Amino acid sequence: MRETNTIHHVIITWLSVTLLLAQSLAYAETDTLERIEWKKVPIRLELVIGQEQRIEFPNAVKVGVPASIQPLLRTQSVNGTVYLLAHAAFDTKRLMVRELDSGRIYLFDITSTEDGVATHPVQIYVADSAANAPGAGGHELSPGQPGYIQLTRFAAQQLYAPSRLVKDRPGVVRVPVKRDSVDLLHGGTVKATPLVAWRANGLYVTAVKLTNLTHQARTLDPRDLRGAWLTASFQHHRLLPMGDEADTTAVYLISARPFEVSY
Repeated sequence: MRETNTIHHVIITWLSVTLLLAQSLAYAETDTLERIEWKKVPIRLELVIGQEQRIEFPNAVKVGVPASIQPLLRTQSVNGTVYLLAHAAFDTKRLMVRELDSGRIYLFDITSTEDGVATHPVQIYVADSAANAPGAGGHELSPGQPGYIQLTRFAAQQLYAPSRLVKDRPGVVRVPVKRDSVDLLHGGTVKATPLVAWRANGLYVTAVKLTNLTHQARTLDPRDLRGAWLTASFQHHRLLPMGDEADTTAVYLISARPFEVSY
């Protein structure tokens, strides 16, 4: 009788955790990501010294930084995501960000202060293509077809949501992926094992399990990933030490080619 109660307790606990994970994913975008529409008017951003600001774009971009603040501002552009880190205070300066494929220009008026309030990561979108996620080969998807956010959410729900809540999505087809461990993150401290992959409209999304191999907590950073990824979304951004129940999470990788080719 005691064993039966224990099993019931484990099942209820597991269902509670998976439901919380599914709910946190559904609301993660609104809770942690500020979406800003590009209306051809410079976007104002206030940076806090020493705190990195993340800006996501629809496609890969290149950042133009005025010479006067190049020593004061670190900029990195990775697969459509720009990371800004101010080392010192400076007055308003204008950054020019150019999409590599389309040539579209985005303008940002940025300042840096020591006492400001850190802002959420920012996602830039263009209204006339907001429903169309870019696909492989530079083509745009038709309205209603899944884009980056929809594919990431689909993969996470397939992994974490209870089976009664999991639904197929038209146009998303499961594809084979080798489940051998790969050296996905620099440093060799995290074990990465591909679990499952899907294809939709020339895009591939792969769910990869990440496990901490050390006795220290590890913060996950997309810049540590090896491979050519269009987007990378972690289920959790921090792994607790090996042996803890939170030493494992997942990352959802979207690419223009299959995982084995993109890695």
